[in-house]
Amino acid sequence: MRSVWTQPGKFKQRRSLPHHFSAFAGLLAVCVLVAGCAQQPVRDGSHAALQQPLARLDVPTGSASSKAAALLIAASFALQDGDTAKAAANYAEAARISPDPAIARRALQLALATRDAEQAAAMLARWQALGADPHELAGARGQLAMLRGDRAEAERQFGILLASGKSADWKTFAADLLSARDGALAGRILEAMATPARLPADESVWVALSQLGEHLGRHAFARKLADAAVARFDGVASIGWAASLRLASGDRPGAEALYAKGVQAHPRNTDLRLGYASLLGDQGKNLQAMQVLAAGPQTPATWSARVAFAARAKDNAALQRLYAELQRAPATQRVDNEFLLGQLAELLKHDQQALAWYGKVDPDSQHGFDAQVRSAVLLDKTGQPAQAHTLAEQLQQDYADDPDSLRTAYELGAQLYAQHGEHAKAIAVYDRGLTALPDDPALIYDRGIEQANAGDTDAALADFRRVLVLSPDNVEAMNALGFTLADADRDLPEATELLRKALAAQPEAAAIMDSWGWLQYRLGNLDQAETYLQRAWGKQQDPDIGVHLGEVLWKLGQHQHAREVFAKVRKLDPRNPALRSAERKLRP
Repeated sequence: MRSVWTQPGKFKQRRSLPHHFSAFAGLLAVCVLVAGCAQQPVRDGSHAALQQPLARLDVPTGSASSKAAALLIAASFALQDGDTAKAAANYAEAARISPDPAIARRALQLALATRDAEQAAAMLARWQALGADPHELAGARGQLAMLRGDRAEAERQFGILLASGKSADWKTFAADLLSARDGALAGRILEAMATPARLPADESVWVALSQLGEHLGRHAFARKLADAAVARFDGVASIGWAASLRLASGDRPGAEALYAKGVQAHPRNTDLRLGYASLLGDQGKNLQAMQVLAAGPQTPATWSARVAFAARAKDNAALQRLYAELQRAPATQRVDNEFLLGQLAELLKHDQQALAWYGKVDPDSQHGFDAQVRSAVLLDKTGQPAQAHTLAEQLQQDYADDPDSLRTAYELGAQLYAQHGEHAKAIAVYDRGLTALPDDPALIYDRGIEQANAGDTDAALADFRRVLVLSPDNVEAMNALGFTLADADRDLPEATELLRKALAAQPEAAAIMDSWGWLQYRLGNLDQAETYLQRAWGKQQDPDIGVHLGEVLWKLGQHQHAREVFAKVRKLDPRNPALRSAERKLRP
């Protein structure tokens, strides 16, 4: 079961390839309306009158400029409605009667966007006749050639565009390729033209063109150009991008070497330090990762990562040092890290200090909701259950329009009761949550867990079955249903089918290994039960897994080993109800 009780100290770092060529992605902009070009329509109160009246504006008789202006307004509203074809037609008509080259240029852009080669050719000719810049015409002719599938002509025209060697022209070229209908053709043209010998001395262009190559599926080209950019510029952008490509291709040693080189060359760059530390942490080198992050400017991201690596290493001394260091940091850094300070205090079991830090977090900030959730948990833990429930109920009201936060708020309220064995009250909270979020699979699943904890097996089974109706591939629900059937010693063939499917989906999940092992115990396969329960216990020191393992060991005659496991469980959770039940039954 997902729980609000185990949040502090779990910090997730995200790594992903940068967005491909986002700087060049915007190709069409809504035109500026010509002021005073048309009379506003009369509002008649009808629904039809409120639906973009100017999009249906009849072209008035009169001067050519008036006609063009009305067409432009109609085209603008067509674009707002997502009708690009209609906008292109209106622009083309306006371009034919207007002497303004900007209108012809926009008409050409829209014709290219709608893949209308004939219209694009006509608008290109019109733009040229109105005095278009030859340099810009070359880029447009290159786009038209790509639309027609003429690679040779496209490369010839783009060659004219790029002869200037200016970075701006290379960006225009990239934007043209990004918008191409035929991505394979665009990729071939990119490889042919974007060679290191031709590119300008601008690192951002090299990196962007490599990113475009990756976007177009030209992976070898993208990596080759990225490596060439590193060799040429040795800059932060090129090193970070080249490392990302190596990671994407599975070359972790290569990525690590690049990050190490980058950190050495740019020791104050936060992104490179975070990338390098993340790779080190993935290999269990948490101390080295912390050292990399400590050497250089500190940001909320570096502080969080340092805490994450210390927590992952279970290095309490390092957590203590980080807590002290962050409290001594400049006031601006403390304000930015109040939630992290609360998490650190909670990890170090300074509950009152944690509450104080969480209380300082701005409720409207990124961590405002999480800080209030943690505050409720700590209020309950420190003997203030009424205040905890009041806060949970307030969150349920404040986040009524945010389904994810609202779900968590109801889970919080229910688990505050469940922690104290008040199952009926916890179930009532889940019922209210399902009134607010009908058929929410997570809340139904959570309620099923609580029904099982309350001993209402039939209700629990009904909830788990409902989740599987709503979400047939939900492995958590398969596991919960299979385990509950096995634990109740009923419908074991169905339990076997469910748990076999869950185990196939997540063969290394400790909870599913535990369920399978417990099922084998019910089936009388004690050796297989021990094997899976030992594996589950080795992966996750969960009290319930330990109780299952201890009972199987006892049945196998390994009484001393069973007592040792039960002793570990008692240390983890002295009031565990499954442990008390097992001890009453077995009297170890």
